[in-house]
This record gives sequence, structure tokens and C-alpha cells, in this order.
Amino acid sequence: MSEAKYAIGIDLGTTHCVLSYASLEQENADELVHQVFEIAQLTAPGQVESLPALPSFLYMPHAEEIGEGELSLPWGAENAAVGAMARDMGAKTPTRLISSAKSWLSHGQVDRRSAFLPLDAPKELDKQSPFDASKAYLQHMKTAWNHAFPDTPLEQQSVTITVPASFDPGARELTGLAAKEVGLGQFTLLEEPQAALYSWIAKSQGKWRDQVTVGDVILVVDVGGGTTDLSLIAVTEEEGSLQLNRVAVGDHILLGGDNMDLALANAIRMKLAKEGTQLQPWQLIALSHGCRDAKEKLTTNADLNEVPIVVPSRGSSLIAGSLRTELTREELDNVVINGFFPEVGIDAEVQNRARSALTRLALPYAQDAAITRHIAAFLRKQLHSADDVEGHEVDGSFIKPTAIMFNGGVIKAEGIAQRITSVLNGWLEQEGASSVKVLEGIDLDKAVANGAAYYSFIRQGKGVRIRGGIPASYYVGIESALPAVPGMEQPIQAYCIASFGMEEGTEASLPDQEFGLVVGEPVRFRFFSSTIRRDDEPGLILDFWNEGELEELAPIEMNLPADGRQPGQIVPVQLMATVNALGTLELVALPNDGDEQWQVELDTRGQAA
Repeated sequence: MSEAKYAIGIDLGTTHCVLSYASLEQENADELVHQVFEIAQLTAPGQVESLPALPSFLYMPHAEEIGEGELSLPWGAENAAVGAMARDMGAKTPTRLISSAKSWLSHGQVDRRSAFLPLDAPKELDKQSPFDASKAYLQHMKTAWNHAFPDTPLEQQSVTITVPASFDPGARELTGLAAKEVGLGQFTLLEEPQAALYSWIAKSQGKWRDQVTVGDVILVVDVGGGTTDLSLIAVTEEEGSLQLNRVAVGDHILLGGDNMDLALANAIRMKLAKEGTQLQPWQLIALSHGCRDAKEKLTTNADLNEVPIVVPSRGSSLIAGSLRTELTREELDNVVINGFFPEVGIDAEVQNRARSALTRLALPYAQDAAITRHIAAFLRKQLHSADDVEGHEVDGSFIKPTAIMFNGGVIKAEGIAQRITSVLNGWLEQEGASSVKVLEGIDLDKAVANGAAYYSFIRQGKGVRIRGGIPASYYVGIESALPAVPGMEQPIQAYCIASFGMEEGTEASLPDQEFGLVVGEPVRFRFFSSTIRRDDEPGLILDFWNEGELEELAPIEMNLPADGRQPGQIVPVQLMATVNALGTLELVALPNDGDEQWQVELDTRGQAA
């Protein structure tokens, strides 16, 4: 394989994908020059443009919508539209549009490789899986790059693909598998908040050390199209040089721009209802796409006070109807800022409501839309996550960040960063702490991709790295060997197989302890994670844990091959755990009386390797 010439960063986003690149021939990381790749895509039938972002939408058009050759791109024809045209056509006919594939990829309670999108697609439509949609976006970017740079194909470059910090191991593994299946070879995965911080480091041209000091704890608030990611990164010192260490990652919060678009659509629906116009449920979905576009125009153009919106109607021609309304800046501020970023106290609890017993298949959105309440809960939960950081004071009811950095397209809306900062400073003032420094200077649309490209560059040994490793401690459930008791389940112990911060490409040192592994019949592996129990070492067995300390992950159901043994036989084994280069945890069972081995990865439900 040819030597890589470019450091590539790919932001595989919920609503947009961005590809950034930098020449590996540059010597100084503090002076690294990035460029954003202009991605060729269809913007209308038969019309191709190169844009700085690829909207993360896949549209399967009706035969009457597209003429012969109108899906042709410079490298050939396609059967479906990806990007800007897909987004715009899907706003009129959402039943043929796949959106939020990244959010579906993080949904551990569905088979993420099963074809079920779009949910309400016509019967004649061939549905796609979240995995396939993610592959389509990566394939499009790879093909567009290779067409523009035929002498330096993407598969031969040093590539970093970003994922939410809160992605479960299955979602990480599927993202990596999608990259492998489109032919990307030299790639790694990076958490989005870290990528944003890398972008800030790169843009500072070495001056980041003047803005933070030893003992600082940086709160990274990343509000994207589908998720809200919260991370804490501590500033430490080693041999006289400042170092950055990721010390905490928040829970997976499926709450972001998608929720806000739907909230805006609901506000418009109620406004129309007062005027005597009732919308059907499918129109609300289409209206949310229109509100997304209107929101983006208002947040990027301060001179606009309102943006017109067309509400589609259903007809054989598949052409939008004549019902028109508008989204005003006042409505945007009221719905988004007051609804999603309310002023709350540090003791505010995340609100969860009782759910109906029967529900439609849908994304598991956070039940509480108040992002400020989620931030409060995160800071309380992580009170002791920086106890070992020299210079950081631990007191009060929550960990006290000394700096804050924002990322994500949602933050572009005027007033959101100010509201979050104001609420956070209010909490700090109540407990006698200083206000936070706001770390500025990154491009909210390009920061993740630029930071990923910077990371690809410093992987060659140039520049500062954020130390992190895996974002939680992981455990496998061990069933206790007790006599059966009517009405009581067998107790489960949690056996620690990987500790918080374990680096990619390393192996956990597990003690020589024998367990029994059932082979030759269907079994279920139960896994747990904890972002709180940071000091648990591999080999520790928990008989009891407090509520909230451990979170159970989606189980893995499989039938381990018996290989000449009797079905149902319990084989004495010892366990080995490793974290591969993608950050995926692999558990290997080695029999005491043979050379074979059984390997389980924290992957999608029902999938194993």
C-alpha cells in the first residue's frame, strides 16, 4: 500500500458530514493548515454541485420524480440520492427519506443491520438499515474524494472518523465495520468532544497553553443534530509540559437539533390550528424538515427576522401544496432557548415520565428536553472524577469546571451558549467558585472534522494528544451457582474486565480464575458499564452495587460452537479482555483443556465475532 500523503478527518454527523484534510508533509502541528473538501453531490435532479458538507440524508425517489440520467454524478449513476437533493426532496415526501441514521445506529434495542428505514415507507420501497445508510454516506465521500484526487485515494490515507463519546461499543463497532466495508483501510475512531478540543488546539497555533493552567477542568458541551455529548477534560502536567486528560464522559443523551426541529414544527402546528388549519401527523414530520431549514437560515443570518415555510400536501403529483406559513426569530428563541435550555438549579433532576405499555418503533429520545438539567445531573454525578488532578479543588455538591467549550451546529443559534454559560456560572457562584472561562475560536460546522484531521496528523508523532482510553469501566455478568428458589432469579455478579481509561490496543490483566462457559446451545451474555466506578480493576467481582453505579448494556445472544463437545456442556475457561484499535471491547474465553477459543465483542444485539 502506498504511503499516506494526507491526514483525513471525517465528521460522520447526524445531519451533515464533513471531510477535512491536511498534508502530512507539514512539519509543525502548531502551524497545521486544514482544508475542507468540497463534496460533489446532487442538489436537484440532474444538477451537481460541490459543497463543504454532505447532508446526512438518503432519499429513494419515485419513478415519476426523476427523469433518465437525473441521478447521474461525475463518477456514474446511483439508484438513490444522497446529500442536499435528498434532504430537499425528503422535506416534501418524508416517507421516502432516511434521516438520523446515526441516531438509529446508537439504538441498542433494535437490530441496527436490519432494513427498516424509512419507518413509514411505501410497500414497494426497498428499505435500508441504519448501518447501510451510514455506509452510503461514507461511500459517497470516498468516491467523491477519489474522483477529485485519483492519485491519492482515500483508502490509502490516514483517516480518523468521529463518533459521539457516549456511543456504546456496538455503535462504535458498526461505524468501524461500515468504514471497512467501503474499503477504508488506515482509519481510527475518535470521540467528537475530543475532536472539537483538538480543533481548538490546532487553531490556537500553540497558544492554547496560555489559556489554561494545571488543575483546570474543561467542560465540553457538544449539542449536535441528534445527540448531546458532555465530557470533562483535565489539564495536568508531566515533565514540565501541560497535558490533557479526558476524565469523564456523559451518558448517551439522544437529544439535539432533531428534537428542536420537531418542537418548532409543533409550535407552527399550534399557530396554524389557531388560524383554523389542522395538520395531519405526516405533515408534522414534513414540517419539521422545513423548520430545520428555516432554523439554519435564521441562525446563520442575523439580518433575517422570519423565514417562509411551505407545508406539503399529499397528492398523486407528489408536489408540495400551497399552504404557507413562517418561522420567526421570536418563535425560534422562545421554543429553543426557553424550552431546551431553561434556567434551573444545580439540584435539578432529570425528569422521566411513565411510558405507555405499547408504542411505535421509534428512536429512544431523552424524555426530558431540558439540556441544562442533563448538564446539572452530569456535573453532580462526576463530583469526584477529577479527585486525582493536581490543583483541582473538590468540594460542594458538583464538580466545578473552570473552563467551557461549545461544539455542535445547534450552538450557532444566538443566545444558547450565553444561556448555558449563565446557568453554569450561577451554579458556581452559589458555591463560591469562580466563573468559567469560555474557550472560543472553533468553527462549529467544521470543528469536529478539522480536529479529526489534526488527530490523524499527530498520530504520526507530531503534536499534543488528549489521553483518554475507553470512557467507562466494563463488566460481564456471572451467574451465581446457587440452588433454585421459587420466584427468585439467580443472583448476578459483575466481573470487571476493563477499567476506565484502558487504552486502545491493550490487554487487561485478568487474574487466573476459572469460570464455566455453556457451549452448543443458545446463551445470553450480560454486560454492564460504569462511568462512576473509576477505580475498579480488572478481576474485581461485585456482589452488590448501588443504584445508578452500573448500567446494563444490550445483551448479546449467541450459540457458541461446541466443537465436538456435548450441547449444553459447561466448559472450564479462563477469560481475557482486550480493547482493539477501534475502542471495541473483546472478551475471549480460553478452555483449560483445548486449543480453541470463543470470542465475544460488545456488538449489536444478536451479533458476535
